[in-house]
Amino acid sequence: MRFTQIDRIVALKKGDSITAIKGLALSEEYLQDHFPRFPVMPGVLMLESIFQASMYLIRATDDFAYSMVVMKESRNFKFNGFVQPGDQLVVECKIQSEKDGIIKLKTEGKIDGKTAVSGFMFLERFNLVDRKTGAEATDAYMRHQFRRNFLRLFDQLNKPEAVKEAFSVRV
Repeated sequence: MRFTQIDRIVALKKGDSITAIKGLALSEEYLQDHFPRFPVMPGVLMLESIFQASMYLIRATDDFAYSMVVMKESRNFKFNGFVQPGDQLVVECKIQSEKDGIIKLKTEGKIDGKTAVSGFMFLERFNLVDRKTGAEATDAYMRHQFRRNFLRLFDQLNKPEAVKEAFSVRV
């Protein structure tokens, strides 16, 4: 089972912010068990939506130079609402600072303009070859795959110029 927790990237400002959307469908496998009579998106998957949006902001900002973007820490997360089938979770992430290679982002997930989840996320980026845990070919493959997924998620049909602005590739 793959857990792609964002369906579309609707706005991106390299080095600054990203807005992504996750539409929750009743057909999501995990809703069968969470919970059968009151299906809601688990909080950990709300965090995963935030992480994935944040990760794509960092990758696009760095022009996909790093194969790995990992969450080092999440802090002060508050859950204020449920994400139910039919809801759209609008994820907004903004870079606050960078210190010693760790990027701090202020994040928020909203449903109909109301905050459902918010907190701070700390991410680190690197290449496997620099940590002597992988080969250059693995890094290149992963960078290629994430760039490809980014292009699929970014709202290209409505904003082809924004994709070109986001980073230089042929669209």
